[in-house]
Amino acid sequence: MSNSFSTIQSIAASTFRQTRDNNTTVEKDESGRLVLAGDAFEEASYPKYLPTWDTNEHYEPLTSFDFVDPGSRADSAFPNLLRNDNESLKVKRLTPKFGTEVRGVQLSQLSDAGKDELALLVAQRGVVVFRDQDFADLPIEDALKFSSHFGRNHIHPTSGAPKGFPQVHLVYRSKNDSVYDSFFQEHVSSIAWHSDVTYERQPPGTTFLAMLDGPETGGDTIFADTVEAYNRLSSKFREMLSGLEVLHSGVAQAQSSRAQGGVVRRDPIETFHPLIRQHPVTKQKALYVNPQFSRYIKGLKREESDAILNFIYDFISKSADIQVRASWEPKSVVVWDNRRTVHSALLDWASGERRHAFRLTPQAERPTEDWDKAEEQSREGSN
Repeated sequence: MSNSFSTIQSIAASTFRQTRDNNTTVEKDESGRLVLAGDAFEEASYPKYLPTWDTNEHYEPLTSFDFVDPGSRADSAFPNLLRNDNESLKVKRLTPKFGTEVRGVQLSQLSDAGKDELALLVAQRGVVVFRDQDFADLPIEDALKFSSHFGRNHIHPTSGAPKGFPQVHLVYRSKNDSVYDSFFQEHVSSIAWHSDVTYERQPPGTTFLAMLDGPETGGDTIFADTVEAYNRLSSKFREMLSGLEVLHSGVAQAQSSRAQGGVVRRDPIETFHPLIRQHPVTKQKALYVNPQFSRYIKGLKREESDAILNFIYDFISKSADIQVRASWEPKSVVVWDNRRTVHSALLDWASGERRHAFRLTPQAERPTEDWDKAEEQSREGSN
């Protein structure tokens, strides 16, 4: 587990590290914030989304909030999202059970009912790729207003963010970045399966990643279906996993950011979540662990915990028949449900092409293994 964690941390830290190792440099602006210097602003298609790091920025711990999944309000016929009178609409299933590509729907134009249906579609299909979007052209305030329909916008504790908008998580690799060569001097693969910030008490649900600049080929994102992974297990094994809780930790992520000279906006936390998570809308159960943030199973000895977790990680990583690869075209937006998927970026292009994207990460409910049981216990507690 430690090796796979170092994999993703090496890639994630490259956004800040590249400013020291390559032709892209960092300087302080008039407010003391670290910003990209050199030709970054002239070369970026969307300079408003270039990363900044405010070393004086610090937030209090996140508080709990009430959450109702917008998919619970949706019409399952999708009359507002996939309209019958939309002659431009093209919907293609990427695999029979997992992943869909949609053309002819403009996310920024969706009504509230359409957004509810989007949440339901993504919950059902796991990951949905939307092409030809104007999402990146919106004012950042409007993009955040859109994503807030799906939950409270998360503020990432360590990543670069546009100036004044810490709720936006940025992915940035300059055209001069040499991380490909340096990374593969120490690793044989860039695959680093994870679900985003699972250490939070209320981790993300419906999540958006919009591409701003990308290589002509390469830099895809691969997703795995943890609902299907759960269903593939024997009933006896599922019974054994039921009731187990796993510690998810943000400590190593914060330590890595500090070591690279980056920011830590909020003190890192560790949280126990059920190993099996039930979706509040579809009621499907999924395996809710990942090698980047999951540490151990509560109540088991370390060797026992490692054996179970490593089996799950190995099983998911090898199961190409529960995976889908999202390729990036200009103006693509990929939407996925972090509650029922894991994913990994691919570091497979050498140099000369920038990769720049932004993620909006609405938080959802606290993970629960059995919603019926939880509601029954809640009723009993209120009597």
